[in-house]
Amino acid sequence: MDRPDALEVSGLTVQLAGQAVLEDFSLSLEAGRKALLTGPSGCGKSTVLRCLLGFVVPQAGAVHIAGQTLTADTVWRLRRHIAYVAQEPDLGAGIVRDILERPFHYHANTALRGNLARAPELFDAFALARSLLDKEIGDLSGGEKQRVALVSALLLDRDIFLLDEVTSALDPASKRKVIDHLRSRTEATMLFVAHDAESFPFADSVIEMQGGTT
Repeated sequence: MDRPDALEVSGLTVQLAGQAVLEDFSLSLEAGRKALLTGPSGCGKSTVLRCLLGFVVPQAGAVHIAGQTLTADTVWRLRRHIAYVAQEPDLGAGIVRDILERPFHYHANTALRGNLARAPELFDAFALARSLLDKEIGDLSGGEKQRVALVSALLLDRDIFLLDEVTSALDPASKRKVIDHLRSRTEATMLFVAHDAESFPFADSVIEMQGGTT
């Protein structure tokens, strides 16, 4: 039996405040594949991610995660497949080490608590000083926050990663480090959002959006 696509979006139409944001938008992404969603500001890229997470309910169309339809009844269960990192991640307040531990306080993640031991290794991979683990989140730069959010997402061992402009605040050297690591995650399905089509050269496909459509 064929394995279902990790992500499938069909005929999405979204209107926000009376304005069409997406119109009959579709995409599919097989498990383990990487895709880049690109296009000008306001074309609906981030709205696609919010639909996949169930934060935005479309007026028409359907979303399937790992072959299951996303509905009000399935959204919490299906989100366990997904790690999402925003362009400007809201990490809350506190020490970085404590921020990384918070997701493992939830029952759904307690069995993965041992993954926290990988945090220093990921800090090295992303050119983050290990001393940042004991710093306040509020003292971090925008680029450091982006990389800490990526570390937090990776520690949860999700199947699917939705990554919204996650290298936008990074210097070229740090960006290369992040890209090299994400490239090495061959088993994970990844959907990137970026203005620059060259941002993720290892993507298997590039989906160019114009005004809510491809």
